[in-house]
Amino acid sequence: MPNSTSNNSKKSILAQIRNENDKEKMNTRQKVESLRPNMIVKHLELVILRIYPRRLISTSNYTGPVAAACGRDETGIVGLVLWDDQIETTRVGDIIKIENGWCRQRDGELVVSTGKSGKIRILDR
Repeated sequence: MPNSTSNNSKKSILAQIRNENDKEKMNTRQKVESLRPNMIVKHLELVILRIYPRRLISTSNYTGPVAAACGRDETGIVGLVLWDDQIETTRVGDIIKIENGWCRQRDGELVVSTGKSGKIRILDR
């Protein structure tokens, strides 16, 4: 007859392994080469190559400053939209992480942004 304590400890170990695998999937870094239009950007790390001058825009969803930028990882280069405070805090050469953003295609090129709900974190200067 199987020991219920042994079964519970096996289930507990399996649950821990599943939790670790889930955490790894959540923290898996996306790469520029895997980006596609209309895709959610969960975790993308880039080195900022250039930040263009900011400009003011006014739409039904947002009024304020915006700046185009570009960044790269080991697999390619991608356009980047910086909003409001992101323009002031981000510098050329920074290594950033975009979380919960989006990827769109504009004029045939891919562009990523944090949108309303995403975040940019500076990982290194």
